[in-house]
Amino acid sequence: MIQEGELIKMNTLFMAPQPFYQERGTPIAVDRILQVLSERGERIDLVTWHEGQDMTYDRVNIHRIPNLPIRNIRPGFSVAKIICDIFMLFVVLRLVSRRRYHLVHAVEEAVFIALLLKIIFKVPYVYDMDSSLAQQVIERFPRLAVLAPILNFFEGLAVRNAKAVVPVCDALATVIERHEPEKVVVLQDISLLSPEGPRIPEDLRTQLSIQGQLLMYVGNLESYQGIDLLLQSFALTLEKTDQADLVIIGGEMQDIQKYQEQCRQFGIEQRVHFLGPRPIEYLAVYLAQADILVSPRIKGNNTPMKIYSYLDSGKPLLATDLPTHTQVLDQRVALLARPAPAQFATGMLHLVQDAGLRAQLGIAGRLLVEEKFTYKAFQKRVNGLFDWLNTEIDPTAAPARTSARIAAP
Repeated sequence: MIQEGELIKMNTLFMAPQPFYQERGTPIAVDRILQVLSERGERIDLVTWHEGQDMTYDRVNIHRIPNLPIRNIRPGFSVAKIICDIFMLFVVLRLVSRRRYHLVHAVEEAVFIALLLKIIFKVPYVYDMDSSLAQQVIERFPRLAVLAPILNFFEGLAVRNAKAVVPVCDALATVIERHEPEKVVVLQDISLLSPEGPRIPEDLRTQLSIQGQLLMYVGNLESYQGIDLLLQSFALTLEKTDQADLVIIGGEMQDIQKYQEQCRQFGIEQRVHFLGPRPIEYLAVYLAQADILVSPRIKGNNTPMKIYSYLDSGKPLLATDLPTHTQVLDQRVALLARPAPAQFATGMLHLVQDAGLRAQLGIAGRLLVEEKFTYKAFQKRVNGLFDWLNTEIDPTAAPARTSARIAAP
């Protein structure tokens, strides 16, 4: 029997157009929100791509698109993503034609499938917004800038028709204000560090013969991350000190080879160490070995997920002074520098030479995470959103259905 005040759980269709699960930005965020929804007892059908590790959650069923001959799909707009999303549409239509859903939770470009479902089946949706899709397309293909009004129109259409929009940062919330969304809940990422994580025998200082300060970057090596800026700045830094080495963790082999060649051109190949990808479970151990952490991102307005783990490590952080960082960081918790080689190099040199500043920033950064960016805080925001959705959407009523029959692919 349902008790007075008890919230009845909804049937939710969750669309994640990514290789799930993989240890990279959006899939990690999807994993976190699924953990919370599973813990609160929501019933979820997750539709995702063919690539990725199988995960297990209570009351979550995973449905994958067919096993396409497309592998290693990279972040960002691409033809491969469009193909996978088309197959996702077929899987979603098959599910919706057979099952009743109270809500659709759409991540990134899956929002346009959700919009279609709202039109046909009258099912409300949540837009889980990791980036501005219009901005992402134009940054990737500058020649498409002439299409900006059209892209912004469709993004606005998706925002206005959403029951709630969940941007990953304040900057995105500001971007969508002009579209007048019904409800906005900013859901920032959190630290990925686990104090209970496994230990590894890899001692970077011994292995790489590092005597001075160890600077570290962790993440993919896509152009928007500013790796070109990082290497140019580091080359300038080495002109003024020989007490620094740079360790880069992450990246695809083709990207690593490209940047290794760049290091040879700068004459810094002996001081830059590319380790390739490492499991997230070891992240805390690697960050603990660093003296200085760097985030040279030069494009985008969402905050890099790594920032929260960087701060949580208690190590000083050097970042570009762009909105992608400054909506979370200020000079109290990080050293911010202009995204230009000379200025970023000045920031590097300052941290290399000033132990007091390193300690001060490290302590302040960790306190910020403990105050605002814990799993408990994340869980509270997700629960607040779904409690509100339960009051707005009556789970006791059968969701509206259309008489149209949709054939399975």
